[in-house]
Amino acid sequence: MPLPQQLIAAKRDGHALSAAQITEFVAGLVDGRFSDAQAAALAMAIVCRGMDDAETVALTHAMAHSGRVSDWRAEGFAGPVLDKHSTGGVGDKVSLMLAPLVAEAGADAGVIVPMISGRGLGHTGGTLDKLEALPGYGVDPSPEVLRRALREAGCAIFGASADLAPADRRLYAIRDVTATVESVPLITASILSKKLAAGLDALVLDVKTGSGAFMPTREAARTLAQSLVTVAAGAGLKARALVTNMDRVLGHSAGNALEVREAIGFLKGGGGGAREPRLLALTLALAAEALVLGGVVSDLAQARRRAEVALAGGGAAERFARMVAALGGPRDVLRQPGLAVAPVQREAPALRDGCVERNDVRALGLAIVALGGGRRHGGERIDPRVGLTHLATPGQHVTAGAPLARVHAADAESAAAAVVAVQAAYRIGEGKPAADGAVVLETVG
Repeated sequence: MPLPQQLIAAKRDGHALSAAQITEFVAGLVDGRFSDAQAAALAMAIVCRGMDDAETVALTHAMAHSGRVSDWRAEGFAGPVLDKHSTGGVGDKVSLMLAPLVAEAGADAGVIVPMISGRGLGHTGGTLDKLEALPGYGVDPSPEVLRRALREAGCAIFGASADLAPADRRLYAIRDVTATVESVPLITASILSKKLAAGLDALVLDVKTGSGAFMPTREAARTLAQSLVTVAAGAGLKARALVTNMDRVLGHSAGNALEVREAIGFLKGGGGGAREPRLLALTLALAAEALVLGGVVSDLAQARRRAEVALAGGGAAERFARMVAALGGPRDVLRQPGLAVAPVQREAPALRDGCVERNDVRALGLAIVALGGGRRHGGERIDPRVGLTHLATPGQHVTAGAPLARVHAADAESAAAAVVAVQAAYRIGEGKPAADGAVVLETVG
């Protein structure tokens, strides 16, 4: 058995670690033989020296099997087990619609979507935080409750339990405070280890790029997407990645309760601008990829038609309602979601006439964090009511005094600060409206 310092030195000096060495490291994370300092040192060596595909596959596999691995066939589910993961963005509420949409579109094949999700990170929102805006919704269901939700709704969105990929849980906590988050191999292994432990048959990935993404350049996003697809294949999981545009907020709103309200409107349809075109395009694209990867249909055009029918016919909305009720949320969420409303709402007026040339999506996300809609430090409580709606988009003409966004705040002071932040995030010029770029930039895998 190698000493921890031997593994650290090997990677520090640029050597590839063997699968056995990596397995030993992961075991040491779980049983405590690697201290926090040693784990941080090895993580920093990986950041500086990198890992090849074989090393990353070994790390992913070992972390996935460091705890319980779900076996849905043994639980009585015979159909494909599908899921989606996003690298995070502002206003990204796609998971809320995608899980019930894929379950409905693949119902005749027995599809289930056990979607493990996370909390907000940095300037981006978290799916679990959004769902907890619904009174009573439980993101940590017991195995019995989870099975019931999957049988009744075909989908469940929940958080990872402590026994699921525990090595990743410990390593991520160390990376988060040691400036070792920005490593493609470590990001890849962290994402995929939890998905492998969840017992998936196929995974579709949404890798975002642009001003509101963690991967600001398309090249960086493509590199991560390729790593995710390659390592997933090496670990025995079918995967495909879409590189998508995060240069503007996704949908009409950003903020926890506000996004849930938009998602419900999206699923119900019925006009009123509930289905913002870019949000609709991305949701259908991801749903179609998942259905093809899961073997439900053979081509994307057929899969997209299935998803469109599931959305238009109301089946996806009903599955969302059954999922929420099964996990402790409102019994009639489509009509009475019980979402709290911010007591102070203010318009953020444009400071001049002109065309919106661009907006700083990261800055808009940070404005929501400052309102209380995200965490500035671990364990901080969030205010689900706050956020932004009615956001002006690049290419839109505005006049001085016209609203760039509506601020939803807990008090007048934070609302005033958010108005200033929103105004600073927009650049208004004299140019002509820009063409609306595609939301899906490319497919990897």
